[in-house]
Amino acid sequence: MSNKSIARRLKLNETWPLHLLLLPCVALLVLFCVVPMFGISIAFQDFVPTKGLFGSEFVGLKYFRTLFSLPSFMQVLRNTLFISVVKIVTTMIFSIIFALLLNEIRVNKFKVAVNSLAIFPFFVSWVIMSSIIKTLLFQDGAINGFLMNIGAVESPISFLSKAGWFLGVIIVTNVWKDFGYNSILITAALTNIDPGLYEAAWLDGANRWKQTLHVTLPGIAPIVMMLVILSVGGILNAGFDQIFNLYNNQVLQVAEVIDTYVYKVGIVNSQTSLATAAGLFKSVVSFVMLIISYLLAYKYSDYRIL
Repeated sequence: MSNKSIARRLKLNETWPLHLLLLPCVALLVLFCVVPMFGISIAFQDFVPTKGLFGSEFVGLKYFRTLFSLPSFMQVLRNTLFISVVKIVTTMIFSIIFALLLNEIRVNKFKVAVNSLAIFPFFVSWVIMSSIIKTLLFQDGAINGFLMNIGAVESPISFLSKAGWFLGVIIVTNVWKDFGYNSILITAALTNIDPGLYEAAWLDGANRWKQTLHVTLPGIAPIVMMLVILSVGGILNAGFDQIFNLYNNQVLQVAEVIDTYVYKVGIVNSQTSLATAAGLFKSVVSFVMLIISYLLAYKYSDYRIL
């Protein structure tokens, strides 16, 4: 027996309790992620629930051709890409600005309090958040009442039933919910910047703005790049929970995304094969983008899974 085999066996003897602890997680992963993968075959069948997976007729790529020929799906795909890209860009910009401002606070207790308030929405579900948002944005809600009281508008604004306003609501509320989490990672990167760089910049006559531009931003660039690149892996995840709980028939043209489309086609309209084809298309694209994003993160940000 080689030395490497002996070393591996000794290491396993020491760590087997940890492997044992992993078994429930592995079992859940297999049960809820691996076993359902057999349902992918529905996308290639004229699926009839009473006949099951093995009794339904195999039709090949029929439903994929149908899917890509639907003008409605092309619109859904454009909506998904637009909403996802804008969410990634706006959330990252506000996360960077907030982290930079938070870093300037010198009173530690106040800094912790502000940081806690910023991250709190991240842990609140969209079901609860949507109820709060609707209450605030209804025509007789607090926001419209405030705008009318200060004379900014003459009549209530339909934030949730007009396409332009609704997209704004989606983007703003997503930033409100997610920027706090990203700012924590960026703040952690800020603490790793060598203070000597700021001192050297100050001695060279750089003011606070120039120090931020030439020291701070380059210092946090790797973590920002990593967050952006990894977000690309979920480019087709436009936020089902958020949109499903906020949208309505009046804004479907701009608000319908792949996830809500799959829900509507598959569950509401019972077109199981077509919905599975749409979901599989999204999964394949997300998988490819995830691999590309990890490769880019590894190359440009030295990001590793292990």
